[in-house]
Amino acid sequence: MKKIIFVLSALALIACQDANKKENTSGEVEKENTEETIASTEVAYASFGENIDKGGVLSASEMKEKFTSMKTGDTVEVKFKSEVDKVCKKKGCWMTLKLDDSLSSFVRFKDYSFFVPLNAENRETIVEGKAFVTETSIEELQHYAKDAGKSEEEIAAITTPKVEYAFMATGVLMEEPSQE
Repeated sequence: MKKIIFVLSALALIACQDANKKENTSGEVEKENTEETIASTEVAYASFGENIDKGGVLSASEMKEKFTSMKTGDTVEVKFKSEVDKVCKKKGCWMTLKLDDSLSSFVRFKDYSFFVPLNAENRETIVEGKAFVTETSIEELQHYAKDAGKSEEEIAAITTPKVEYAFMATGVLMEEPSQE
């Protein structure tokens, strides 16, 4: 009797597994669209700093338009999504987010209270906080270049201050690295 129950249980388990598969015309087996497979296509985010949500986010190009309409000293509370271009290689205490192929926004973290992963480059990221236009001194630019791992020659070549699109983030959502 135990053997019959075991065999029936095994057959039921196999039948349940086969119910989630179907055969296409070329003979290959493919999974049906279930909630699990649909959910796996959504981007998973890690949170840093204050908790923020994914709603009400500007694109990188919309943020670029906001920045170009601002003057030095102007600030605006905003949330935008972009791709990480560079990150501090020592602590993850700053990053730059792409606004387009040639422009980026320099992002620091409020009160130096959180950091992002050192391997954050090319990850989709949402930041919330204050955007502003600033002029960065030669000394600060050299310090950031050193943090980014630039050579002594590249650091010495920094001889003029730079007007920058800056951002003080209170919270960050960053795409989790793929598990491939």
